[in-house]
Amino acid sequence: MLESLINPKHSGKGPVKMFFIGLLYASLSLLLVQWFFSGDATQSKYSGWLVVLFCVAFSLPFMYFLIKQEEQEDEEVEGLWGVWKAHSDAIYAFMWLFLGFIVAFAFWFIVLQNSNLFNAQIETYCKINNPGSVEDCVNNYDFTKPGLSGAMTNKVKFLSILENNVYVMIFSLIFSLILGAGAIIILVWNASIIGAAIAIFAQYNIKDIPTGIFRYMIHGFPEIAAYFVTALAGGILGAGIIRNGFRSKRLIRILENCIILLFIAIAILILAALMEVYITPSIF
Repeated sequence: MLESLINPKHSGKGPVKMFFIGLLYASLSLLLVQWFFSGDATQSKYSGWLVVLFCVAFSLPFMYFLIKQEEQEDEEVEGLWGVWKAHSDAIYAFMWLFLGFIVAFAFWFIVLQNSNLFNAQIETYCKINNPGSVEDCVNNYDFTKPGLSGAMTNKVKFLSILENNVYVMIFSLIFSLILGAGAIIILVWNASIIGAAIAIFAQYNIKDIPTGIFRYMIHGFPEIAAYFVTALAGGILGAGIIRNGFRSKRLIRILENCIILLFIAIAILILAALMEVYITPSIF
């Protein structure tokens, strides 16, 4: 019913509208898990993934519609500038949707005061930022204590971050290639991790959410843009194969354009990792 009330054909034409759709879908996901699953001792252990599952279910119609639309446009363009010009609107729409997810996740995480809603996300955050003491890191991230920080050299941190980001990129490509809009699973998951990280950085104070968003989005926007470019490439290729078959000349052009998109994504990921290690810490 919800996808009928909010028509992706109309919403997708205004990228900024996707921000409010992201706010709505992420908020509904958190509230549904809070109301229906937080009281169950067993199901509450999986709250972090249930939040992601609901948000993915809400977002699939938009992801599917945008990828299908971009695949049709991809058959008519070639070259780096042509590829970017054809797909930039979709990437902007994805970015606004993602920002809506992040804001809603951070806001409701603080308001609801329920650490179980992001149990999996906090553990993942600790594995990346404090791999030497994950258990202590997780235990410390409650609503009464500030977070811990791990001691890592810049080179090690850069390689660790880049390795993790490349893995996410590969999974985004595989999910989007096999499942089409399925890459939204990876993207919502990362949005929930960043939302939890912003709440932690803000020390669970709503007034500090804008500062937390700025802190993580300095490198987060290019990083997530790379994932969206990757997801778009995989989705376009998968849709192109179905639409044109393996022997079509159009498929060759689509494949070339997808390779261009992947090179763009890799370059953005390297830049994002450098920013996260060397630029963000100098500001905060």
